[in-house]
Amino acid sequence: MRFDLTDLRVFLSVVECGSLTQGAQATHLALASVSERIAGMEAALGVPLFERNRRGVSTTAAGKALIRHARSILGQVEQMRGELRTYAAGLKGRIRLLSNTAAMVAFLPTQLCQFLALHRDLSIDLEERTSADIVQALGSRRADLGVVADIADLGALQSHLIASDRLVVIVGRSHRAVGRSHVAFADILGEPIVGTADTALEAHLAERASRLGRQLDYRIQLRNTEHVAMHVEAGIGISILSEGLARTLRRDLVILPLSDAWAARRLYLCACDFSTLTPHASLLAQRLMGRAP
Repeated sequence: MRFDLTDLRVFLSVVECGSLTQGAQATHLALASVSERIAGMEAALGVPLFERNRRGVSTTAAGKALIRHARSILGQVEQMRGELRTYAAGLKGRIRLLSNTAAMVAFLPTQLCQFLALHRDLSIDLEERTSADIVQALGSRRADLGVVADIADLGALQSHLIASDRLVVIVGRSHRAVGRSHVAFADILGEPIVGTADTALEAHLAERASRLGRQLDYRIQLRNTEHVAMHVEAGIGISILSEGLARTLRRDLVILPLSDAWAARRLYLCACDFSTLTPHASLLAQRLMGRAP
């Protein structure tokens, strides 16, 4: 069996693009070169990796199996290169951490500040993602650690509870619910909603609404929470956010806790396998889990 890292990158590019032609464009290679590399891989493995059709290509069962191994191999190579680059820059380690919005705003800043102050030779690549995206990235080993809400399906990931949070409703000052200590989810289902682009939260709320035979009325969905707050303040609708995130908003808004038991949610630190983390990623994991020396 003989093929190299470029072959694996070409293979994954074709998988992601669903086409040899687009895969060739994405890797800046000639179509003939890509076709030759794929054919060489199939000959070396003794099985077809793709099924050709009018729309492009789709992976065979063998191709699906190779996807997992290719991502793992390339991920390890990139990790190796990244760690060696950090040595050249005077750093001894770099950690890839993904976080959902709630943890990014309310939980991680203090923790990461203290960690980096204590470990001057370490660096963190921090990226905000939805909980669902984080689970997928960890599963394919494109990150070391991730912080997600329990509304996401964690699949086969290992997880550890690190913080608790609650879903709240934010409303403008003129809203009829102002003055109440809390609201029930059922009481706001007829309200227009200013949504956030958090697919896990959206699915969770939709499922809860369906149990009541209802559905949410989204007037608009926005990625930026400050933009969400601006629309709520203007009376466009109400929004449902994590309490930690809601309390960071710089608008004249009222925060009303959801009284439903399921509105209390938990944040988990996740990894594909905590026992296989690099030493520096393991240090961060211990810190976030409250086990730091």
